[in-house]
Amino acid sequence: MLALLAVLLAAGALLFRPWRRPALDPPAVVRQIQALQELATVRYRIEKVVGLEEQKYPVGAEKLLIVVQADVRAGIDLAGVRAEQVRIDGADTLRVHLPDPRILSVAIDEKATKVWDRRITWWTPWVPFSPDLEQKARLAALGSVEQAAREMGILRQARDNAERSLRSLFQSMGFRQVTFGPVS
Repeated sequence: MLALLAVLLAAGALLFRPWRRPALDPPAVVRQIQALQELATVRYRIEKVVGLEEQKYPVGAEKLLIVVQADVRAGIDLAGVRAEQVRIDGADTLRVHLPDPRILSVAIDEKATKVWDRRITWWTPWVPFSPDLEQKARLAALGSVEQAAREMGILRQARDNAERSLRSLFQSMGFRQVTFGPVS
């Protein structure tokens, strides 16, 4: 009877003891972060109107007006995080210095992009349309769309979203307090 009671007490102690996360060191946390690679945290859909004018020889000009829709993705590249950018204080506090957010991609939606207007100077009707002007306008639009996304705060939002996602991940790993910033 005493043996049965001892077995029951031991089983109860094993079953109802508080759960503790395994001890993690900065290199283990870094491996978890690096496994995420590029963390794209925000996508903007931007529409821009781009106009280009190309001078013709000897006189005249060709003008093009194009309406471009593009997707801009921003996030954080976590592949380069190093152990010195992670600090574990005590059993449940983690501090991580994240890389700066960056634009990961700018892609024009070709189906939604339209040439709105294309003209050649009326007094030079013999001048042919430039086959490259539309492509030049699309390339100019890429830079314009990226700049617009930056001005709209895409990088700040990418950082905020990355911190929120990573905080949730680290808290699921057992860290109660997770902060982001320089590690000293």
